[in-house]
Amino acid sequence: MSSQPIPQPATIHSRIGAILRATSGNFLEQFDFFLFGFYAPIIAKAFFPSENETAALLNAYGVFWLGALMRPVGAVVLGAYVDKIGRRQGLIVTLGIMAFGTVVIAFCPTYATIGIAAPIIVLLGRLLQGFSAGVELGGVSVYLSEISTPGNRGLYTSFQSSSQQVAIFVASLIGYVLNQAMPADMVAAWGWRIPFFIGCLIIPLIFFLRRTLEETPAFLAMKKHPTAREVFASALDNWRIVILGMMIAVLTTTTFYFITVYGPGFGKELKLSAADSLLVTLLVAVTNFLWNPVGGAVSDRIGRKPVLVTIAVLALLTAYPALHWLAAAPSFGKLLTVEMLFSFYFGVYSGTMLGCLVEIVPAHVRTTCFSIAFALAAGLFGTATPAVSTWLINKTGDKASPGYWLMCAAVLGIIAATTVYRGGRQAVAAREPVAA
Repeated sequence: MSSQPIPQPATIHSRIGAILRATSGNFLEQFDFFLFGFYAPIIAKAFFPSENETAALLNAYGVFWLGALMRPVGAVVLGAYVDKIGRRQGLIVTLGIMAFGTVVIAFCPTYATIGIAAPIIVLLGRLLQGFSAGVELGGVSVYLSEISTPGNRGLYTSFQSSSQQVAIFVASLIGYVLNQAMPADMVAAWGWRIPFFIGCLIIPLIFFLRRTLEETPAFLAMKKHPTAREVFASALDNWRIVILGMMIAVLTTTTFYFITVYGPGFGKELKLSAADSLLVTLLVAVTNFLWNPVGGAVSDRIGRKPVLVTIAVLALLTAYPALHWLAAAPSFGKLLTVEMLFSFYFGVYSGTMLGCLVEIVPAHVRTTCFSIAFALAAGLFGTATPAVSTWLINKTGDKASPGYWLMCAAVLGIIAATTVYRGGRQAVAAREPVAA
């Protein structure tokens, strides 16, 4: 299949509108993901039977992780659908599945009310969300890359991740206001559901935005759209680039879930107040939003490899020392400093990584291969971060031990980036089907 020239949208205004419509679904995904992680201790008590607080918390984080393990399944099934039927229609379907999962969790009765059915229903909601999320990020990233202007693919795709930070900011702000306005026992009893209900209320608006999304010129220009069988076969044929893409994405997912979803829980481990932890997370969302396009724009100018390797090396050298410094004498100022450092790593690396993944996977199955690579990174590593961090601290007694997890992610990123861009140029080529 020969590559086709990509027509560009006529005006800047149309690109801005397309960016907003495409990324709107990411708001709902990350809004709910963050809330589940932040309220994990309360959700654990509400939906899981356990006399041991740590065991209940691990159950909640376990459900969070199990939902993420559905991402690769969604990436394969829904990715094939998007590559065959179109970016616009695929993103509408993923939003519908995500919305249903959000409603299920928001309205699920507690364990005290319906017994064992409660954790089963919550797990079902998380599985649906994970299934949808498996292709949401890939679908949006591919859409943005296909409407990008020449030489700015990294900048455009970075808006996918930046849009998620808006959700983190809003969720943190709502959580902060609730904690200031309501007693802790009231928040634990029912107040924690309010942000989830707010998420349900914005679903109709996001559906409206997604329905007005236009198909990308690049997809319309394709002479032939692959069947589901062809998509699966090509994804399997490109297994090596998918694995390398996963390894590159691991540092993005682990740092993101550490500083956002697990951030408030880590603050609790350090005996800091919920208000302080939420305020730090709120500020992290702002800096994440800013650093993502910086990373994308810089990588457009100097290349993906220098940015990926530099950030991964810095993370490898500083993750544990930074957390050790924080854990030795915890304070709001130290927590803010460390999370700002990790936010810099995440934002610059993520803004670069998204453009990298779009470029190294084959164009005709771009959504599928991108989504599988990122879904594996998020499902096996990123969303496991809260549970792994809790387990490491519990087993070692070292509150800085989550740094080892982040260091492992950095090592994977260094290996994969140097392999893909051996000698400064892309050395691992994705396999395209041969034209008949």
